[in-house]
Amino acid sequence: MKNNIFTQTTVALLLIVLLLFILNPFHFWMPPMLATMILVAVLVLFAFYASFVLSERAFDEWEAVHRLQAGRSAYLLGSVVLMAGIIIQAFQHHLDGWLIGALVVMLVSKIVTRAYTDSTE
Repeated sequence: MKNNIFTQTTVALLLIVLLLFILNPFHFWMPPMLATMILVAVLVLFAFYASFVLSERAFDEWEAVHRLQAGRSAYLLGSVVLMAGIIIQAFQHHLDGWLIGALVVMLVSKIVTRAYTDSTE
């Protein structure tokens, strides 16, 4: 179990580093081939990370509570960041539809998943 957490954390940190490189925060020249390679690496690492999330299993009640708290925290913080982006861009009069779309997908998936799990109990 501890090794899985270490591997999952390592993959998440690598994914974060690559995502920061995509933003190009240091404004270095990024040739198209390097940008493409970074995008492919991000896609592969995200798929790897998603496989960890999908394969998580709780062995007792405390692990289940910890998973629920982590999921709830991630959902709420993701929603807050998207709402902040929507508000900031709305005040700049340049609202990106992807922010609204991502928030809508999060909200709909939460509602549908909750309805499905409530109906199977």
